[in-house]
Amino acid sequence: MTAPIPASAIPASPGRASWQKEAVAVLIAFAVLALLPFVVTDSYSRHVLIMAFIYAVVASNWDLSLGYGGVFNFGHLALFGIGVYAYGLLTKFAGIDPWVAMALSGIIATIAAIVVTIPILRLKGIYIILVTFGFAQLVMQVILSQSDYTGGTQGMVRIQTLYLGEHNMIRDGKFAYFYIALAMLFLSTVFLRALVRSRIGAGIVALRDNEEYAVSRGVSIVRQRIVTLAASAFFTGVAGAFYAAYQRNASIDVFGMSLATIILSMVLLGGTSTIYGAILASFVLTIFAEAMADLGAWRPIITALLIIGVMLVYPTGLAGFIQSSWNGVFRRAKSAN
Repeated sequence: MTAPIPASAIPASPGRASWQKEAVAVLIAFAVLALLPFVVTDSYSRHVLIMAFIYAVVASNWDLSLGYGGVFNFGHLALFGIGVYAYGLLTKFAGIDPWVAMALSGIIATIAAIVVTIPILRLKGIYIILVTFGFAQLVMQVILSQSDYTGGTQGMVRIQTLYLGEHNMIRDGKFAYFYIALAMLFLSTVFLRALVRSRIGAGIVALRDNEEYAVSRGVSIVRQRIVTLAASAFFTGVAGAFYAAYQRNASIDVFGMSLATIILSMVLLGGTSTIYGAILASFVLTIFAEAMADLGAWRPIITALLIIGVMLVYPTGLAGFIQSSWNGVFRRAKSAN
């Protein structure tokens, strides 16, 4: 019997970096981000970066289901909202420790994702959009109907914040919150990239690209859809919980189309099926929007024009632009030698 070929002996796919090179690049990128608080010292700028981290987690996880899985899950922001309100309810009424509540919020969002997956297991296209959008509206209506606990349209206030021993996180210029948000983004990114590079990730992509062929090769639609949506839900729920702890309030606005449009724009602008593109676009759009804060009603118009311009020139988004630029530099360096 022929001995199996070890995974390390299998060459990387053309144009795809080895996991060792990718790991080094990720560590360098996050090391640079970790140094930012020593350069960016004012609390407002740190706040902008913290919000970019939160959006990056939500957008990159949406890219898993939308980009890699090809599932038009328009209930993804509902998972974020579930994380927000789950954290608020667990800490305010159940008296659960904030750190435990944050982890439980991710688990609750994952369970919700599995529940919404069941009715869309055999659906395609517009029907998935309708069901997942209806799920988001249902969650919002449940929260509104339980106003004695959720605050209804007024939202929840004075939500328990996180803590680090005796350290005062409220008066440290958002120093601690910055690193907690960065750690959350790091863990989410490592998880997503490990998943998409695994056999499970290959099955998710195969089902997206050619469903009939994938099924004929033994890929289960039911299992892969549940795994895809559940995997994209945990850190989305955790991000919602962190958002509630950081802002110390929960508002029904997290279920609105405004936030959904912003996050979806990040996914599309960054380039689907990349994870890194959504993260990069989250930084670009968040910082760009804050830089134009004084422009009032012109801000969303200019942002929309920016997105349209990039998508027209590079349909693969910012990730495609960076990849093509890097390939061009590499080819010129190679021809020069």
